[in-house]
Amino acid sequence: MSRTPTTAARVVIIGAGIVGCSLADELTARGWSDVTVLEQGPLPAPGGSTSHAPGLVFRTNPSKTMTGFATYTAEKFAGLDVDGLPCFHRVGGLEVATTPERWADLHRKAGYAASWGVDGELVTPERCAELWPLLDPGQVLGGFHTPGDGLVRAVLACRAQTRRAEERGARFLERHTVTGIERADGRVTGVVTDRGAFPADVVVSAAGFWGPVIGRLAGVPVPLLPLAHQYVRTAPLPELAGVNDPRTEAGRPILRFQDADLYFREHTDRIGIGSYDHRPLPVDPFTLPSYDDAEVMPSSLAFTEEDFARGWEQSARLLPALARSSVEEGFNGVFSFTSDGMPVLGESRELRGFWLAEAVWVTHSAGVAKAVAEWLTDGRPSVDIHECDLHRFEDVQLSPGHVAERGARQFVEVYDIVHPLQPAERNRPLRVSPFHARQRELGAVFLESGGWERPHWYEANAPLAASVDVPERDAWSARYWSPIAAAEARATRERVALYDMTPLRRLEVTGAGALDFLQRMTTNQLARKPGAVTYTLLLDEAGGIRSDLTVARLGERHFQVGANSGQDLDWLLRHAPDDVRVRDATSGTCCIGVWGPLARALVQPLTRDDFSHTAFGYFRAGRTWIGDVPVTAMRLSYVGELGWELYTGADTGLRLWDTLWEAGREFGVIAAGRSAFNSLRLEKGYRAWGQDMTAEHDPYEAGLGFAVRMDKGDFTGRAALAGRSAGSPGRRLTCLTLDDPAAVVLGKEPVYVDGSAVGYVTSAGYGYTIGRTVAYAWLPAAHAVPGTAVSVEYFGEKVPATVAEEPLFDPGMSRIRR
Repeated sequence: MSRTPTTAARVVIIGAGIVGCSLADELTARGWSDVTVLEQGPLPAPGGSTSHAPGLVFRTNPSKTMTGFATYTAEKFAGLDVDGLPCFHRVGGLEVATTPERWADLHRKAGYAASWGVDGELVTPERCAELWPLLDPGQVLGGFHTPGDGLVRAVLACRAQTRRAEERGARFLERHTVTGIERADGRVTGVVTDRGAFPADVVVSAAGFWGPVIGRLAGVPVPLLPLAHQYVRTAPLPELAGVNDPRTEAGRPILRFQDADLYFREHTDRIGIGSYDHRPLPVDPFTLPSYDDAEVMPSSLAFTEEDFARGWEQSARLLPALARSSVEEGFNGVFSFTSDGMPVLGESRELRGFWLAEAVWVTHSAGVAKAVAEWLTDGRPSVDIHECDLHRFEDVQLSPGHVAERGARQFVEVYDIVHPLQPAERNRPLRVSPFHARQRELGAVFLESGGWERPHWYEANAPLAASVDVPERDAWSARYWSPIAAAEARATRERVALYDMTPLRRLEVTGAGALDFLQRMTTNQLARKPGAVTYTLLLDEAGGIRSDLTVARLGERHFQVGANSGQDLDWLLRHAPDDVRVRDATSGTCCIGVWGPLARALVQPLTRDDFSHTAFGYFRAGRTWIGDVPVTAMRLSYVGELGWELYTGADTGLRLWDTLWEAGREFGVIAAGRSAFNSLRLEKGYRAWGQDMTAEHDPYEAGLGFAVRMDKGDFTGRAALAGRSAGSPGRRLTCLTLDDPAAVVLGKEPVYVDGSAVGYVTSAGYGYTIGRTVAYAWLPAAHAVPGTAVSVEYFGEKVPATVAEEPLFDPGMSRIRR
């Protein structure tokens, strides 16, 4: 959706918590004055999560997007005050480690901070005690100090933003309970409350943990789980008497003791303690009392003392003064969790004009509001939000049971040291390919992505690993990895391997206007004869890369699109004209990648069609039979070797696997997993959307200018690319190789030049063919010159690396085109 301030919409925001107030402020600052904020409770503290929030803003996060949201929140609120009281107090943040594993994790977190531009430093136990005098330095191994973090007075920040929004024309109405969402012709038209109806072109649900209630009224699933979280205040401590100004309450950093699932902040002469060290306490938002019926407020539930017992013991261990104190007051405060810990943002496709800004904590509130306001007024946020887009979830991930199970898991793991590849243990499997039974027979080690069980390597290939020389790994990088992946990569390079590509999303685009539609939506030339396959990009109006696609023209009006996510499907469906049908075919189909120098020798005897290079060239597609199985064969390779992607129906998938497996025995065929796949694609220089490039990057920066045909006619983003070229970027996605053949990095680490962080790693993996780790990183163009010496920080150690010419493997493409 895109509107300009001159054609501003009538907006109704449901919820006057920190997100709703921030959004009203951001929208009115952009010229949209017809904004109504409806709140069921009294203002300015209506009883939701904002009303009891401790206000912590720790900016550093594994997600660059979430770090950006928190950074903007701190910057914005630092400039706000109410009657001379600041809305944000920059006391800093301090995380302490009491175990070697946590101390290592803080080194990794310091790397995130350097990657995303957050000022932070690792400090000694003595320095921790200087920053927090009540802390026992003998309990800690060190800490991570971030001086720019701090405390938000959430209700005060709401008041400040409400005042500014009202001055620009917005209105805030308290004690208006939403009872219905009006709609017509698939669009929202208004909001009904117990005190009247409000017409609207745009409705934004910023209802917090009541989001599922509003979603049900709109017929839109809101996949979040409300959970109660314990917070207490101690009795006055003599050690804090006269230390803090009552107007600001705190002078010392927010303290996180994550090894015990605890955090601490000062309340003048008391200490507030938040605990995740208790059983998940899910809350049904449909049964919570109203503000007037609640004992304190709807989001403040009775304190369950028994759940805090261990937390208090651990608190006194770190802060010995607490052993002489007691809990003066406590409550179980309700707030929202999602299955992946990220917010839920965006416009419903089923009910146009109905937007979600849900599962947002105070930490990220103003940043989220800014992104949503930009999305509404400009048509796109200025930052990448694909991790937060409501369309990231698959249908199977929206079931109430799944949301409850995974939301509770997020609560339990909120302070845990979680490996980036670590899968959930429960509520699996959700989605399996037709080959799943055979994969299990081969000892597949499955990880999960998008609900799919994806083999990362096969234990059946362990004997092959005995002859592969692979450097030993540290304990962290060795998790969810096996040297078997090296053997699978080598077998792919030397013989032939089968890869399960079923989780790759497949869309069908058909109809009289299919070609014209795809031409307008993508960057490359698709007006080619049936049988052609084209690599192309989806851009937004600003030229940012929304996704990369492979488009196969199977007929005059029939295209198969290899996409990345449900967000691609949503984007195409929103823009498809009446004479075009876009359908997700993923669940009813499957795919096997047959790759390696012996791929043709395996496949050719199984079909009567000619699979020679002359008859079936690279980036061509055709329908054929493999044995008795009808397939669509595409000559593509994401591993840099000869081969085909073979697509068939889910009902014939197992037969296809068995046919290929039996025929491949004489060629030494193996099944290979995602770990080998990632290594091979990095050696070949193939990008992964969402990791290597996002909507924050244009094609030329990402090294994908070859997929842009400016002379083909108009397409989305074309105007924004005018004047840009491969020679113009100020930053580039750059290939690095680590100088030490035994060194590894995993991704998101900072890249240094002359002692300063200048960029960050996107994807990384060991290149088994070239014998060293390959990393892709965003660097300033001046440092992206092949031969440039850089270093990558891995757990605090600067690892030397060199900018390399890409691709590293087979730059002449001779292995694929033969």
